[in-house]
Amino acid sequence: MDDFERDVVARALAEDLGAGDVTTDATVPEGARGRARIVQKQPGVVFGLGAAAETMRQRGVDDVDNLVVEGQWREEVPAEVALASGPAAGLLTAERTALNFLGHLSGIATLTARYVEAIAGTGARILDTRKTTPGLRALEKAAVAAGGGRNHRMGLYDAILIKENHIALAGGVAKAIHAARGAQPKLPVEVECRDVEEVAYALGAGANRLLLDNMTPEGLREAVVLRNAEQGAEGPPLEASGGVDLDTVREIAETGVDFISIGALTHSAPTLDFSMLIELAT
Repeated sequence: MDDFERDVVARALAEDLGAGDVTTDATVPEGARGRARIVQKQPGVVFGLGAAAETMRQRGVDDVDNLVVEGQWREEVPAEVALASGPAAGLLTAERTALNFLGHLSGIATLTARYVEAIAGTGARILDTRKTTPGLRALEKAAVAAGGGRNHRMGLYDAILIKENHIALAGGVAKAIHAARGAQPKLPVEVECRDVEEVAYALGAGANRLLLDNMTPEGLREAVVLRNAEQGAEGPPLEASGGVDLDTVREIAETGVDFISIGALTHSAPTLDFSMLIELAT
């Protein structure tokens, strides 16, 4: 993650700085030093302090101290989460980019934690998806993990998921599974199903895992019953997807599915509010 994080931060700073911070260059005395406090202003899970610190380091601010443990819910706010000291100009030019990373990643961790809490005790697990911000997938998926979720498919390269279009182009579910197993015999094969009939067919074709796409709670329960009847509860895991929000996730989890994948964790998480307060160091 270190090299990746460095590169992502460098690109973000270049995007913001361009030819230079004209306001800071005009108003901050050369050589001035400052102290900064990063303050969490909303309850939630902090994640992204590493990216924030890397942003400051790349602007010449090496003295950064984290005050909290990432991945833990904090209810009492406002609260300081990090301190930094160094060149005042560096603190100012790093401020917005550092807070963008911290707020975005903490927002993902916080939303994930809300979903995890909503299904507590059901036995289901929350998964992320590939619906991530281009270029930020590794950081966003790390934020999901910090919030208590699980990462599922870092990309197209590490897992087989046969969806509707693959089935159509392959000539059917059985042909798609056979072709996938022949090409990647060491990888389990997951198949997308839209109704109980497709679940039955995918189970019969030997799928290792089923993605139940936009099925009603009744349909999900029927899929669980069918899986258990044919192969037992230890048969292919069932992953529900589509139509999931904080109001519906508990009902979905109580159908008996093993996993619930939620694209909104990464594509729609509200930013958690932070501020950076800077003062001159004497």
